[in-house]
Amino acid sequence: MNSQHDCENCPVHHRENLIRLGIAMDRVDYVVALAGNPNTGKSTVFNNLTGLRQHTGNWPGKTVTRAEGGYSYGEKRYKVVDLPGTYSLLSTSTDEETARDFILFGRPDVTVIVADATRLERNLNLVLQVLEITDRAVLCLNLMDEAQRNHIEIDERNLSAELGIPVIPAAARQKEGMPELIAAIGEVASGRYVCQPHRLKSRSPKLNHAVSTLAEKLAAQFPGLPNLNWVALRLLEGDQSIIDAVRTGELGKLSTGILSPQS
Repeated sequence: MNSQHDCENCPVHHRENLIRLGIAMDRVDYVVALAGNPNTGKSTVFNNLTGLRQHTGNWPGKTVTRAEGGYSYGEKRYKVVDLPGTYSLLSTSTDEETARDFILFGRPDVTVIVADATRLERNLNLVLQVLEITDRAVLCLNLMDEAQRNHIEIDERNLSAELGIPVIPAAARQKEGMPELIAAIGEVASGRYVCQPHRLKSRSPKLNHAVSTLAEKLAAQFPGLPNLNWVALRLLEGDQSIIDAVRTGELGKLSTGILSPQS
């Protein structure tokens, strides 16, 4: 594991913005987002992590259900937010937009992506999208028991090296892999494990120039906005929800004051 540790980035969550997104932040050291495709066993992982210490509600201004819970590990308190199951973060539905905005603007300390080990190739689309917008992630390879029954072998060490994040094999229904997952979350949250996530490097020089130019303009209009390059790329790709957020100034609400971390 990479032992580099930058305390200034720990924790990285934006307290005010998390509160704005409906997340109570009393006595919480780290915030963990749980993302994944539908039918990957994400809810089972959530229940294993949080037990009975959970409650549900709706995201502010949306009919999308939000479940959150908590656990303690290594004398630290973790809040877990179960994001809507989604195949993509490219915002073609309210669920996808909710999951994306939480990772993008709430900036959880760790995003755990729960993937179906029997359909890993299909699940990697979401994994790679999450890694474009956060440096702190853990991949939970769930349903490993079914993968083994289907004679599917996964080299999790090689996959971890390729993705640049911890990869934890698990069978959540049998509670297998949960202690290892909790330990990996703690390592990433504390900065003891510094992720070096795989990023798309095949953009053309013209596209890179357009992204950097637009990112500079966004920085001037919305000081403090995180993930500027990603937001700029979505604008260039015609993401209507991001375009509307720029036009209405909603994007600014996510960067002025609300995103300023408390001391």
